[in-house]
Parts: sequence; C-alpha cells; structure tokens
Amino acid sequence: MSKEIKKFKTESKQLLNLMINSIYTNKEIFLRELISNASDAIDKYHLLSLSDEKLEKTNDYEIHIEVDKKKRKITISDNGIGMTHDELIDNIGTIAKSGTLEFLKTIKSKDLKESDLIGQFGVGFYSAFMISKKVEVITKSAYSDTAFIWSSKGEEEFTIEETEKDSRGTEITLYLRKNEDDENYDDFIEDYKVIALVKKYSNYVKYPITMEREKTVSRLDADGKEIENEYDTVIEVETLNQMVPIWKKNKKEVEQKELNEFYRSQYYDYNDPMFTIWSDIEGMLTYKSIIFIPNKAPQNLYSDKYEKGLQLYAKGVFVMDKCKQLVPDYLRFIKGLVVSPDLNLNISREVLQHNRQLDKIQKNLEKKIINELEKTLKNDREKYQEFWNEFGVNIKYGVYDNFGANKDLLKDILLFKTANNDKSVTLKEYIENMPKDQKDIYYGSAHTKVSLLASPQMDVLKSKGYDVLVLTDEIDEFMIQILNEYDKKHFKSINQGDLDIIDDKEKEEVKILETEKVDLLTKIKETLNDDVDEVKLSTRLTDSPVCLVSGEGLSFEMEKVISKMPGDKEMKAKKILEINPQHEIFKAIEKVYENNPESIEDYANLLYNQALLIEGLEIKDPVKFSNMMVKVLIKAANLGDANGNDSKTD
Repeated sequence: MSKEIKKFKTESKQLLNLMINSIYTNKEIFLRELISNASDAIDKYHLLSLSDEKLEKTNDYEIHIEVDKKKRKITISDNGIGMTHDELIDNIGTIAKSGTLEFLKTIKSKDLKESDLIGQFGVGFYSAFMISKKVEVITKSAYSDTAFIWSSKGEEEFTIEETEKDSRGTEITLYLRKNEDDENYDDFIEDYKVIALVKKYSNYVKYPITMEREKTVSRLDADGKEIENEYDTVIEVETLNQMVPIWKKNKKEVEQKELNEFYRSQYYDYNDPMFTIWSDIEGMLTYKSIIFIPNKAPQNLYSDKYEKGLQLYAKGVFVMDKCKQLVPDYLRFIKGLVVSPDLNLNISREVLQHNRQLDKIQKNLEKKIINELEKTLKNDREKYQEFWNEFGVNIKYGVYDNFGANKDLLKDILLFKTANNDKSVTLKEYIENMPKDQKDIYYGSAHTKVSLLASPQMDVLKSKGYDVLVLTDEIDEFMIQILNEYDKKHFKSINQGDLDIIDDKEKEEVKILETEKVDLLTKIKETLNDDVDEVKLSTRLTDSPVCLVSGEGLSFEMEKVISKMPGDKEMKAKKILEINPQHEIFKAIEKVYENNPESIEDYANLLYNQALLIEGLEIKDPVKFSNMMVKVLIKAANLGDANGNDSKTD
C-alpha cells in the first residue's frame, strides 16, 4: 500500500488550530489525554474479549512510556484494541469525532456492561500538538493482520501507510517542539517531569503505566557482596501509577492509619486529620468522597491567596485540584476528593460545567459534614471543642452568610463562652440553665471574658444571676442578628437599648427621678453636643458610675468592624450615655450643678470619656482629657482642704 495523503475532514487548519491552541490552557494536559485514550483502548479490548471468541483472553495489559532525550521524542504505547485503516481516518482524521462515544453506543446496543471509559469528545488526541512539531501513530487492530502508521504536523493534512508491528495496540510518538518564544518544552523529556505528570493526572488509571529508568546499583562480587565504590548502571521497568485508589477499596477494610497516611501524603500535612468522612453514594446521583478536616487551620486560611476546593476525579482521571463549587465558603478549611463517573465536563476536561449534579453533591457533602460534627458534639465534647477552637469562627460565618440560609442547619453546633461558666455551652444548654424569671438570651461583646465581667453593663445581670454569652469575634454580633432567636427566646445585647430586667416599681422610680433631674441631664447633653445622642439615668447600673450603650440596630462592635471595611464608613451607632443615679458621682454632680450650673462641663466630659474608655472606643483628644482630669482633681482637693474633709467632694 502506497502512502496516502489526506486532509482532515473539517474546516481544516482553522479548526485544528482551535483544537491545539484554544481548548486547552495547560500544555501538560497532553499526557493525561493520551494515557486516557490508551486506557480506553485497553478497556475496549477487554470488554470485547469477554464476548468475542476470536479475541485472546488476557489480563496482561500495560501502558508504556518511553522518553528519548537525544531525539526529543516521547512514545506512549498500549496493548489495547488498536485501529484499522478506516478507524484511523474516522477517529483521528476527523476532528472531534470520538471513537469512545461510538463504542459506548455499540456496547449499549449489545447489552454489554459499560466500563469507565474516559474519552467523550474526540479532541484529547490533538492536545499532543501543543508540544509537538510532528505526531506519529503506529497501530494494529486486534481484528487485522495489517498495521498502519499515521503521521501529521498538525496542519491541514495527514498521511497513512502500511507498516510493521508485531502485536495489537497503538503507540503514539510525539516529536517535541524546540524552545522558542519563552516556551520551554525541554521539561517534557525529563524523567522526573513525566513521572510527576503521571502521578498528578493518571495515578489512578487502573492499568499499569510503566517506564524504563536507569538506576545506579552497587557492583557485587562472586559471593554476592557489594564492592565498595564500584557501581553499575542498570535499566529497570518501573510502574509509575498506584492504579487502585483508596476509594475503590472496601471501606470496612481500610483502617484509619491508611487514611491518615493518604491524607498526609496527598495534602502535604504533618498532622493526621481531625476528622475523616467517607461517603459512597449510588442511585440517581453516584459519587464517592473522602473528606478530611485538618487538625490545625492552615496558616493562610483567612488570606486572599487561600483557595478552597476539593480534588475532582472523573473515571479515575484527575480533573481538577480545587473544585470550588463543591465547598461552601464557611467550610473552606476542608480537604479531600470527589470521584464521579458521570459529571458533565467541558470539552477540554480541565474545568467543570456548572450543573445541578454538582450542586447536589455539594449539599450532600455539607449535610454529611454537619451531621458528623453534631454526632461528635454529642458523644465526644472534648474533640468537638478542639474543632471549635480551630474552626468555630467559620461555622459562625456560615450562620451569617447568604442571609442566614444555613442558620437552622448550624445553630445547634454553635459554642459560646459565658460569664458564669468555665466551659463553653451550646444555645440549648444556655436555655436549660436559665433562671425561671429570665425571658431573653443575653450577650455582650468584649475582647475577653475578663473584660466583659468587668464592664459596667454587667452590674444588674450579676445581681440577677443571669448568664451572658461572651462574644469575642468580629463576626459574632452579625451572626446573632441573623439568628434573631433560639427556641423562641430572643437575643438581647447588654451593650444596647433597654435590658428590661428591673421590676415595674424600680422602673417607675427611675422615670420619676429622670423627670426631676431633666435640667441636669439636658445640660450634660448640651455640653457633649453631637458626641452623644441621648443622656439618661440607667436601669442597668448598680455599682458602676457610668456606661455608654448603643441604640437598637447598629452596635458599637458592628461599627468597629464596618469602619475597617472599604467603602462607606459613615455608619455610626447611636450613643447613649447612661449615669447611675445611685452612685456617689451622680450626687456630687448634682451638688456642683446646684451651686454653679456652668461648671458642669468638665464633669460631663470626664464622664463621657470614662465611658468611652470602658467601652474600648477612641478618645478624641487624650491630652485634653488628661488636663481636664488634673483640673477636676485639683479643684476637688482644694474643696476638700477648705472644708477640712480630706479632699472629699461631698
């Protein structure tokens, strides 16, 4: 048979250029595609041999890679079904016609069992031209005695002619391009690079992927002992891939130790995972997953550079390292993989098309993880506390995110430090421990529990014996606002609005006193001008002289968080200065106001700045505040000397 010169059966050069230069964004994908095609060819032979007596029954399957650095070529060969002359033209000479897709239709019509065939689009072969100036295919069909060689430079035409080949199968040889235009192709003929690509993309192809490698070994004497400083170079055939992935093993037979080793090697962690969650789902939605929760949060977990996502495998072939669509933002710390035989890939198999299946997998994984956390919270509180210490802020964010879409899913696994407890409690536990007369769930924001306990807003709550949730994270108050209530108990901030704790008699007494002292309170408000929105007598203070609280809506803590964000920073919390009518300082101010109303200015500013300090808010003019304090102290000392009362202002 003479050499045939044929043109590609498409819009020729333009379409071929599109296949080579536009579909694939990563040149290293070529090896994955050619290995996948080789795996498909072996699958086809094996399936047909089960029902066709003409084909030899064998399990001696192999995909072999050979690298020739001098000639700058890579050869990928298999002992699969091979191709006839017409199949070469149909499957390779026609761009985007997939032999695998045709074969799937055939085996379905014959009621044969469908295998994990990979190729679906018929373009994977052309990825070879991304790195090659010429590609040769030598193939011999299991149904033919004649072998053929197909050759093309990836332009308008290809050639076919008969050749010699001893056994069935296909070998594809890539003649690498030279380095040019900042493109480096030399790496692809280095053993280490080929091995790395196989392990990254094709580690779990079910047939052995082999390669000959030179190894240096010690020379042996006649007795079989090593001769010091004398070595020989030998050629060994090495299997590069693992073949049987951990997820294809029987779950009951896989020990945690093996899972830990897999996790550490796959995700480069020195520690064992805190949780391992294994799913094997079959039915309308078929997938397997192994999810790991790390023992420690990654150092860059909250940086912009951190990428969430799970590894994605389709039919044993690595598709994507970080599939973001499988992981909700609040679970961004999880690691692991998902394997599915029927996900909708795009034509280059590099990214995933958005589809409902993927969304369903994500929801299923999310519920599985939360169920595992709920079970741990119930049965192993110490372990759950360790998890919470590392990732609790993420769960809080999950409550707040998407306008509280997940609040019902997550509310029962929240943990809180409280004023009255040494150990963290759930919301359910908080309510179970509430005194009978307590109507609401109280919370307060502070840097630490110690600072909250020292805050003046805690006065009346301490006297009542009510517990208070200690909020120390920036997300906390935003989360509480989204929750709004738990078990029909509303959340109430000790730093905001009216606590509504004292009885009606006490409320009436304070109201009457406020009416009597309206001139003094008005004068203080006028003095402070726009610094505060309101000055009132407090119903929450018992020991402390003064405090600053916000009105309903935006709190001081939320104002601090918003001020750090880009954009509009004009949102301000309503400031209410509350003064303890039972405190000595109030009585002292009353006397000062009675004797000299104009001198109240210094006292008003001192009280306000004191309240700012207690609340952790910034003082506008620290120097002025310091001078004012000295001035008042001197005045008090002089008054004490004049009265012979050792500096007592009263």
